[in-house]
Amino acid sequence: MNARLRWRKFVSNFMLTLTGCCALVAVSVLFLILGYLVVHGGASINWNFFTKLPAPVGETGGGMANAIIGSAKLLFLATLFGVPVGFLGAIYLAEFSGNKVAFVVRYSADLLNGAPSIVIGIFAYSLVVKPFGHFSTFAGGVALGIMMIPITLRSTEEFLLGVPRNLREGAMALGASKWKTIATVIVPAAYRGILTAILLAFARVAGETAPLLFTALGNEFWSQGFNHPTASLPVMIYHYALSPYDDWHRQAWAAGLVLLALILIINIVARAILSRGISAPR
Repeated sequence: MNARLRWRKFVSNFMLTLTGCCALVAVSVLFLILGYLVVHGGASINWNFFTKLPAPVGETGGGMANAIIGSAKLLFLATLFGVPVGFLGAIYLAEFSGNKVAFVVRYSADLLNGAPSIVIGIFAYSLVVKPFGHFSTFAGGVALGIMMIPITLRSTEEFLLGVPRNLREGAMALGASKWKTIATVIVPAAYRGILTAILLAFARVAGETAPLLFTALGNEFWSQGFNHPTASLPVMIYHYALSPYDDWHRQAWAAGLVLLALILIINIVARAILSRGISAPR
């Protein structure tokens, strides 16, 4: 009996140590990447990096102001396109759909979420770039928006389903219609979760490169409007990392650090919002 007890304690302690080491390794990878970016790119982050255009080939200095603005424009368009579709689709799944329709939509969304980003880029190229005969910021926003749809849809649906059923029944018992119940009770009750879903989808597409190579392409100068090719941080990192110039390599590391910091901040904000729980605002 004592031998069996000692064996159980040994197995328990061994598994506890093993799982703790695995958790430490998983966390260490993030800090390793972040530290590597800080060491290699931190010195290149300065005021010029955020305000200047890229320097001509072979010259040192310059910045990525056009890429920063371009990424902001792309993410803005992606949000305008992907969030409403995912949000309204989630409302339909949570409140109106039958079991068969819901299964098909959920399965399709999961497949789309797992599709390689380069495939999304090729699809957006065929849909938006080829018919118009040129690359554009709008095409890049559409590609990223398509990637945001399944994330927003599935996450928002889960938060809507998490709203207590008695809130729905109470609103309808007072005479509210189905849509009024959704708009004034269910969505406000789940607004924190919905906002978290949007932020997570935003962070998911912020670092995508492959779809932008097929749609927004790139631009060494300022991009006017939304109908012209535009630079973006992920594409600039890709091109600068492959270049033979040491200064471009340093700027690629700096851009990677900025991009990772942006995604990290978005995730922290999303977790902070979600940690407050799902409840109706007072």
